[in-house]
Amino acid sequence: MPLIFVTPARHLFAAVVSVLVSLVSTHAQDGFPVPAGNVNQLFYLQRTSNTNTIVCELNYKDGILNEKKPVHVFWIRYADQGQREELSYVQRTFAYGIKTKFLSKDKYELRFVSYKKYAMHLMKATNGKYYVFVYIRGKQAILNRLFIKINGGSFWSPNVEYMEIKGLDITNGNEIVERIKP
Repeated sequence: MPLIFVTPARHLFAAVVSVLVSLVSTHAQDGFPVPAGNVNQLFYLQRTSNTNTIVCELNYKDGILNEKKPVHVFWIRYADQGQREELSYVQRTFAYGIKTKFLSKDKYELRFVSYKKYAMHLMKATNGKYYVFVYIRGKQAILNRLFIKINGGSFWSPNVEYMEIKGLDITNGNEIVERIKP
């Protein structure tokens, strides 16, 4: 039975997608830990400054996706004791928070507050699971990880050398990576 994504319609076999999504990118940037064990995790973000990791997960309320805020963003503080920690107001408002726009049933546009040019789409597949879709090298992919290479600057104005985007090409199941200069 083919798996059809909400929009644009793409056909994949549900079993193949489930297996490939679980296998994609079992390693992070060299020396960085990979967040694991969170069934609601959509993707994660890491930066060169330390191993602390931003995790974006589905935000359920009473077993139903919260339509007003479908994605919850938090830290895993690997550089400390590996604890989970909420973003501060400044981090949520100016850096790592995600703005959500409801597009239609089970489809949302997502953008980081600090980089509004990069659009991501949270969509529900016919297998009942949500994925974040992006375009990597011109191909639609399921987002797995973002890595930001920072070289100096400050919190308010970091010198971002590149952003590496890694995901799963939905047409063939291959891992796909692209580096962009924001």
